[in-house]
Amino acid sequence: MKTEILVKEAMKCNPIMVNPMITIFEAAQIMKKHKIGNVLVGENKHPVGILTESDIIKKVVAEGKNPRDALVDDVMSTPIIIIDPYVTLEDAMKTMGKCNIRRLPVLENNELVGIITQQDILRISPILHEISKEWHEITVRDESYLKTQVFSGKCEDCGELSPSLKTVDDRLLCEECIEALKFEENT
Repeated sequence: MKTEILVKEAMKCNPIMVNPMITIFEAAQIMKKHKIGNVLVGENKHPVGILTESDIIKKVVAEGKNPRDALVDDVMSTPIIIIDPYVTLEDAMKTMGKCNIRRLPVLENNELVGIITQQDILRISPILHEISKEWHEITVRDESYLKTQVFSGKCEDCGELSPSLKTVDDRLLCEECIEALKFEENT
């Protein structure tokens, strides 16, 4: 009998989240203190972005910005792809491979409950590493697959932060703006 491992069984619970208005220096200090390579960005368990070591190197250090002046809001990667805790590790790895990302915030009922990384998955199931490489070789960034994902970030119509953005006409929209769009189309 084969049982599949779910994201909730491998994810790290209670990931560190920072306010988007703190400085890069403050965020880096938090990352150092907790010995982590990224922090989620948002408020009240609603992530809207992620700040990674790579973001700091490429967008602050390489650009000659002062980390004591630069804000997380200006440097973070946003919007972010999110995942449900009841998805299998194989599906999580597939999403990472097709979207060319290494971390997925885990949201349940639109609230952050954890984060899963490629490393977390590989620790449990090394065979998924080979699968991930195959998916990555097939397509570096599958735009059609990205359109089916749920994002957390800022709605491109109303500008409000939302943990459940969806792609409509090549724009990331919150549920309210999607409903308004549907209403306009029906009138």
